[in-house]
Order: sequence, then C-alpha cells, then structure tokens
Amino acid sequence: MSPRLENVAGPVLAAFLVKKLHRRLRRRMLTMNTRTARGVFTMVLLVSALLTPGVPGHAQSDDQGGSIGARQELRGVPVGDWGDTAQQLPNKTGPEKVYRNAWGINLLVSDGGFGMGTFYRREFTPDLAGFIDLSVSESKDDQEIDQYDPYTGASFAPGKLNRFLVLPLVFGVQYRLFREEIVDNFRPYINAGAGPAMIYVMPYSNYVNGYAEPVDFFKAIGLGQPLYTASAFIGAGANFGTDRSNLFGVNFRYFITYPLSQPQPSLIDVRTGEVLKTKETFGGFYITLNFGMAY
Repeated sequence: MSPRLENVAGPVLAAFLVKKLHRRLRRRMLTMNTRTARGVFTMVLLVSALLTPGVPGHAQSDDQGGSIGARQELRGVPVGDWGDTAQQLPNKTGPEKVYRNAWGINLLVSDGGFGMGTFYRREFTPDLAGFIDLSVSESKDDQEIDQYDPYTGASFAPGKLNRFLVLPLVFGVQYRLFREEIVDNFRPYINAGAGPAMIYVMPYSNYVNGYAEPVDFFKAIGLGQPLYTASAFIGAGANFGTDRSNLFGVNFRYFITYPLSQPQPSLIDVRTGEVLKTKETFGGFYITLNFGMAY
C-alpha cells in the first residue's frame, strides 16, 4: 500500500469505529441516569476529536462539499497551511520591462520662430540618462515686425535683411526628480547640455534703389553662408504616461548661443541702405515637445 493511501485509510477507519461506538453507547445511555449519560457523552466527543482531525470528511470543504485537504493530496500539493503553499506559487506577472534606449523627434517653439529636431537617449540608472540632440530652428531679431499683404496673404518684414537658422548638436545629461515620491505617469526631470552649433545666414531680401525684393526661401538656402560657434542650455521638463514604450513629454530650455565672429546685420533702413540693427545672440527660451519610442 502506498504511503498516500495509508494516510487516508487510517483516519477513515477511525471514523468508522467512532460512529459504531456512538450507536452502541446511545442504546446504553437510555438506561443510565442523566449525570452519568452526560459524562459518557462528553468522553465520546473528546475521543472523536482526537481520532478524527485529518479525516477527509471532517476537513474544511468548499461550496461543492469536497475537501480542500483531499484535493491538495490529489494535485500533489502537500497538505498544510494554505497560506504557505500560496507563497510558493510562481509569480506569473514577472519583473517590469526596463527600456534603456529611446529615440524620437522634438518640436520647438520660441519667440524667434519654430523648429524641429531629433534625439537619442540612453539610461544609465533609473534616475540618470545621457542624450544627443540635433535640431534646426529659426532665430529672428526682436525688433522685426511682420506685415501681411491683404491681396496675396503673404507676410513680409520691412527692413529685414537676413534670415538666420540655428543648428546646435548638443550632448547632455538628464536627471529624474522625485522618483520615489510621485506616481510613475508623471516623471519630472532637469537637464543640461552643450555642443557645437552652426548659424546659417541667408538673405531675406535684396534692397535696390529703396525697394525691397524678397528672396525665395529655397533659393536663399543656396546663397547662404555658415558661421560656426558653440551652444549650451539648461532646462526642466517632464514625461507623461504609464506606457514606457511610447514617449511624450515637454521640456523648457534656455539656450545660450553667441557667434564667434562679428555680429550679423539683421535690419536696414530701406531708404538709405544703412544697417540699423545687428544680431549678437541666437539663443533664448524654447518650449520643446518630445515624441518618441523606447526599446
């Protein structure tokens, strides 16, 4: 006989004997006085409790009347504390997936115009990451005034001489704030970076005999000249959402970009052709929207 059957047969036999003893004593108790009968009945209950603690019929049952202990034996789970058994079950959810790399695009908005860029980010720790950022945006003079032609709908800035495009290549670090205190769908951070930059100077219009002739944007690209310098920024922002595989965030940056050469002419007097304003700084405040994916 297997050990498992022996463990079940013993309690079953004990229950059978106790039940038979109950019947015989019940007949005898009819001829006993009340006090003696109570004593014998109490003794029978104690013996029953000692002999039948593990009988499948007396074990805790579920709604269908089956024994939890018996089903544990049939499933190969040792009979014992159910809480201890549950703690030994494997965790089906598993550890959370970690995304170390991210790539995406940036949309830039500033008082000088709009821009677009791309980035690559690598996480070193849950709080610290490094990134490479390349962008291109327009930089305008703060004294430019755009006017609109009601007949053509085109805009034009009187006295504007040159158009400036700024292309910084930035290497930076990003540090996450309050990781343990704030819920994971809002992840604030601070960041900073620096790197080389190019300022591309293109003609905006040609002034001949007091008249301005606008230069087409794509034609002006071939007529422009690059100026090489350096750029740096400090900023703060946050990423949103619980899905780490998709990135969406906003970053507020302040760029510092100065040309290494002499300031560039930006505004002139249309009547005399005299330079009225030169542009010395090409940085400023930027709002950056981040869209990307992590892997």
